[in-house]
Amino acid sequence: MDLIVDNMSEHYASQIVCWNYEPPYDFYNSSASPEGIKELMEQPYYAVLDPYGELIGFFCIGESAQVPAGKKFGAYLEGFIDIGLGMKPELTGKGLGFTFFSRILDYVYCSVPGIPLRLTVASFNERAVGLYRKAGFEELMRFYRGPVEFIVMTKN
Repeated sequence: MDLIVDNMSEHYASQIVCWNYEPPYDFYNSSASPEGIKELMEQPYYAVLDPYGELIGFFCIGESAQVPAGKKFGAYLEGFIDIGLGMKPELTGKGLGFTFFSRILDYVYCSVPGIPLRLTVASFNERAVGLYRKAGFEELMRFYRGPVEFIVMTKN
């Protein structure tokens, strides 16, 4: 499936902030508010579309992909590009993750060639952790933000 990367727009952002994931993934639900839309518009976020132009997910790069609590644990040393991503809830768990994630990686590699990648994922999200390992990411460290454990993973 050929996926399309597009710049984030208010149209896409207003859809994303309304996505609702089932537990335990409801941890990733965002606020359907002007502030939520503003964050998606002001940070380096991108929309991922299917071949028919339908929004299927998003990703971000840079500091917006970091979990702020990780900074005090030394999780975000220089020399990496951080990536974060989310897929439309109705599409998760259907075997589309590798194609979706591969398209994001291709885009990032073309945009910032030669810089190692880093991502942070909640450890309970075993589907995502497995996907990232399959794509060649390795665990670098773990830290907690409150009761939630996060895994920082890198790929050179």
